[in-house]
Amino acid sequence: MAKAGKKYTESIKKVNREKRYTIEEAVDLLSQISYAKFDETVELALRLGVDPRHSEQMVRGSVALPHGLGKKVRVLVFAKGQKEKEAQEAGADYVGAEDLIEKIQKGWMEFDKAIATPDMMGMVSKLGKILGPRGLMPNPKVGTVTFDIAKTVKEMKAGRVEFRVDKAGNLHVPVGKISFGKEKLLDNIHALLESILRLKPPSSKGTYIKGVAIATTMSPGIKIDPSDVRSLTK
Repeated sequence: MAKAGKKYTESIKKVNREKRYTIEEAVDLLSQISYAKFDETVELALRLGVDPRHSEQMVRGSVALPHGLGKKVRVLVFAKGQKEKEAQEAGADYVGAEDLIEKIQKGWMEFDKAIATPDMMGMVSKLGKILGPRGLMPNPKVGTVTFDIAKTVKEMKAGRVEFRVDKAGNLHVPVGKISFGKEKLLDNIHALLESILRLKPPSSKGTYIKGVAIATTMSPGIKIDPSDVRSLTK
């Protein structure tokens, strides 16, 4: 087993492994234990009381973070006619139809998000086996199959994030960069958590938010009190 580095060992000493911190306390502590020389991504991890084997308990959605993610997002749009023009004017990096589909089939994948108008999905469905495993397939459930192209492109470019619970009921979602500072990170975290809370499946019984933790790319995780998260709905 690899030995932990000196900086990681020092940072983990500052985290009380038995304590469940409030969201605000966790963000404050995160800035104290971040030690990497690059601008680390901050990620939130949640364990939900759902059983994704049942389709009605699949928690999936997207949210436009108030302060984005702090990185450039390359957006591709499958559209024709007026919607193609709207996508270009909104700032999409790549816009097209059959030409883009053929390019992707040949192995080109130089984009981070994909959007499609509903009328294009018949053709775009050919890319399911390529885009699906990468989480890039346009899907109406997360708002990436839409005629509201301009708004969606702008949200994607600004830092809209998509999330989907895994087979074990966990979510891992980026919420910004450590350089954002406390207030911006808190704004992003609250926006994400409120969205997840709204998506609680009616068939989910018992505790919905079972566990929450936050960490940067290189830092140890900090456990957050689930009750502090649940209080956001009050």
